[in-house]
Amino acid sequence: MQSLLSIEWLKVKRYRTFWILTGCFAFLLAIWNYGISDGFLKMGAGDVNILSQAYSFSKVWSNLGFWTSIFVVFISVLIIILTTNEYQYRTNRQNVIDGWSRLQFYHAKWLVVLALTVATTLFVFLLGLVLGSSNGGFGDFPGDIEKLFYTFVLTLNYYSLGLLTAILFKRSGISIGIFFMYNLIIETLLKSLINWKLDFKAGNYLPLQCSDELLPFPLMDMAKTMLNIKDTPSMTGYVIVSFVWIALYYIIGRRILMKSDW
Repeated sequence: MQSLLSIEWLKVKRYRTFWILTGCFAFLLAIWNYGISDGFLKMGAGDVNILSQAYSFSKVWSNLGFWTSIFVVFISVLIIILTTNEYQYRTNRQNVIDGWSRLQFYHAKWLVVLALTVATTLFVFLLGLVLGSSNGGFGDFPGDIEKLFYTFVLTLNYYSLGLLTAILFKRSGISIGIFFMYNLIIETLLKSLINWKLDFKAGNYLPLQCSDELLPFPLMDMAKTMLNIKDTPSMTGYVIVSFVWIALYYIIGRRILMKSDW
């Protein structure tokens, strides 16, 4: 496994797009949250900034997790590009000629997904330490740090769906377009339609939505707490369903890869 990941690293370490997209993700996530916590981006009257209150350790992990779900598309696109490049430049065939099996090639891509998921979660953790310590100190540490695990689940879900999309369509432009169309339009419409038709909110368990439900907009959580609303669904259910979808991505992608003509 380590050798597969090492080879994947050799492919990307001098690839400019890799550094541009990861840099955009890290910079924008950090500067956006710093702007909110520092009062540059405000919500509230006068000198009151409601949003900055979400950056103490009692809330910082859920807040960062929500914004990560917005900016995580940069890395999802990166995974799509890295995978479709293998088809465009025929390096997938070269890997097999050099001694890899198709399954090793597939697992190498999943290792990239897992490595980027861990890196994203670690970056969010470090960013949370900086922002949390700057907004109230370490008195409330670690706070709701279980939300950091939810961030891991969400990013793994997004990245693995990006990988599946790339394997299905094999062209970067088409794959990126379909990924965004599904994420921003199709799933949103399906969720609304299903939840409207059914008493049970089954639309919340769609592939990406189930992970998004783990990290709702922080102000909604704060409002529910102040109003003593206790209709919050089980987070355990959303975690389990997210992992079920991730397992399905793996199974579907593996089946396609093993049966398709390269």
